[in-house]
Amino acid sequence: MNKLEELTKQRKKSHSKFKGFKSKVYDKFIELEEAAYSDRVVSNKTKILIGMGISIVKNCEACMQWHIEEAGKAGITPEEIVEAIEVGIKMGGAPAVVSARFAFEVMEEVYNI
Repeated sequence: MNKLEELTKQRKKSHSKFKGFKSKVYDKFIELEEAAYSDRVVSNKTKILIGMGISIVKNCEACMQWHIEEAGKAGITPEEIVEAIEVGIKMGGAPAVVSARFAFEVMEEVYNI
């Protein structure tokens, strides 16, 4: 199992555990996520790209994977993702460049590039 498959497996397993324990906090987190990414004044597409830039700065591999997979579903191009990564690099400096390496791994898988 490769790293991306492992992250997906872990995310789904954790989701199931929280749901199994009927976690009110986790349920509210999911509601928050749905509200945060819904189309309002700012589009879902833009919000995914914002999340991508933040994921780079935070060096959250699972976050990068999720945002890139959601980007693919939303019709976001690899070029748009790269621009979001670039904003993350501007905000995070050299450590964000290192984080971006993982983002490109995910892009290879999601976009077959």
